[in-house]
Amino acid sequence: MLKETKKVILNLKILRFFIIPIILVSTPFLNNIQDAKAGLEFQWNQDSLYRRLKWFQKENKKKFRNKIYFFLRPSDRKSDLLKLKLAIPKTFKSTLQNEKISFCKVRIGGFENRTKCLEDIPADIEINTDESGLRSLDIYPYSPIPLNKDNYAITLKVFNPKKSGLYQFHSYGQPKGKSFSNYLGSWTIVID
Repeated sequence: MLKETKKVILNLKILRFFIIPIILVSTPFLNNIQDAKAGLEFQWNQDSLYRRLKWFQKENKKKFRNKIYFFLRPSDRKSDLLKLKLAIPKTFKSTLQNEKISFCKVRIGGFENRTKCLEDIPADIEINTDESGLRSLDIYPYSPIPLNKDNYAITLKVFNPKKSGLYQFHSYGQPKGKSFSNYLGSWTIVID
């Protein structure tokens, strides 16, 4: 009996000798679990009328300076567009300035190159706020946005809001020859 208890105690000491260093070494690796990116995106409206559009932002931390690209790819446009409207969510509390907003022809980045504005498109940009506090951007390009293979982007240089969360921006476009705007799609950006 004494031999068996000594054997168990010796086994526990050996086991402790191996387990404690493993825990100490693996602790810094477990600390980065918070930075893992999810493989799915949550959307509010999943019906067939909803269109998810592509976007890119340089910084996703709250209160950081950020540059957000809202892309309009060829598949997102069905005709030449005379006017674009970007509906900004009420909860996206960030100061918008005309000189920090632009509309450009863009190269969408990927594995080998970065997202970059190739050519600024001259346009009049208006920031609108209605009585309920909803904000929107109206963009009037000097010449219609053609239906071609080029990618375009609305670019915002802003400071991220103080609150983290999901912010859903909606876009509307007025086709050539029409007097009303059609829904183009929505972007959902994430601020951590």
